[in-house]
Amino acid sequence: MSGEVTAEQARRILDMLTAGGAMDDINTALALRLAPLALELEDNELAEQLLHHAKINASDDLDRGWADFENYKHTQKDIDAFAELGAQSELLEEGTALAAAISHHVALLHLSQEEYEEAHTFASRSLRLRESIDDLNGIAYGLALLETCSKKLNDHDNALVHGTRRIELAMQMKDEEAQIEAMADLAHTQATIGNFAAAKDLYEQSLNLSVELEDLSGQLVARWGLADIAEIAEDYETAMLQLSDCLHSFLNVGLPSPVAVRQRIEDLANFNSTNQQKAED
Repeated sequence: MSGEVTAEQARRILDMLTAGGAMDDINTALALRLAPLALELEDNELAEQLLHHAKINASDDLDRGWADFENYKHTQKDIDAFAELGAQSELLEEGTALAAAISHHVALLHLSQEEYEEAHTFASRSLRLRESIDDLNGIAYGLALLETCSKKLNDHDNALVHGTRRIELAMQMKDEEAQIEAMADLAHTQATIGNFAAAKDLYEQSLNLSVELEDLSGQLVARWGLADIAEIAEDYETAMLQLSDCLHSFLNVGLPSPVAVRQRIEDLANFNSTNQQKAED
């Protein structure tokens, strides 16, 4: 759930818009927006009704295309079916956004099956389509996916290009949450190829912004990465400090600290104790 409305409020909204004969007045676009909300509330029957309503009430081929896309996702159609729908969508007037969304989804499906070349091909196609209509949010998603695909293909040069452009776009959009994630992802790529100074700088920028925004997940990722870099440099004290600070950031807001952080602190403490004992011997 997004956090903007509670589950109870969402349920009331759905009931108000769909109960009795109210659904008859819902158009395709609204039905497609409400279906994911019904799924979040685990009302699969209502979600299916909304998806069916969206399809039969589509006013034109573009509406039908969006309805088919959501129905395909719900029924988990195979990749070829999505790819064919994407190709058809490109022929529709004003179908570029739909075709881009479908290509992005196909790329994700290939990625989940570890078919990285195919994923990269469809992600690139989606990005080009989104660039053609200046869809900045879509471009940001596309760059993130291409960065992931490039990493999987060990094409770190292009991963750096996509990651850098992604940060620049997030800054242009003044999307600080996107900056946090993009900086951490690019830092990981830099660390992977041994550029530890650049990685450390990016993680620190991501961390500072995360602290400013009180973004706990961003702090976790950045501090974890900084601990990795410290351990590689055999600076175990700094690594322990980063992990401890991460743990306390959760405790300070009354949330349980992540199990992985607590386990890593324990493992690092045991490692340090063993090393110290060996040195004394």
